[in-house]
Amino acid sequence: MRHTKNETTAQTLTRLIKALDSSHPVTITYTKADSTITIRTIEIYDINITAAGDITIKAMDRESGESRTFRLDRITAYTTHRTAYTITRSTTDETKARTAHGLATVTVLYPVDLPIADRIDLLADTLAA
Repeated sequence: MRHTKNETTAQTLTRLIKALDSSHPVTITYTKADSTITIRTIEIYDINITAAGDITIKAMDRESGESRTFRLDRITAYTTHRTAYTITRSTTDETKARTAHGLATVTVLYPVDLPIADRIDLLADTLAA
């Protein structure tokens, strides 16, 4: 288990992008907005940056089987598994998310053929802009 307090945001993000690229689930310890702590095993499918500058992780929650969004700064610990994704993601979930009114997010597209370090640099440049 890795604790996010012991690594930089870039290191955490790099490992989560690696899990996304490899289709490996991740178990996270997450602090909700009301300060309760939850442990979830998720299957990441997208990483976004909100208009407020928060990095969000969009993933399927294995417990509920539904799409969830997690803020990177609220993840306190995580473990990347070596198994494969098991949840089939419905395209209607993505359509609903993209047509929501009042949702202020910025999707960061990065080429998958670049090495991880180049993609992190690309994401860091986008955050700085």
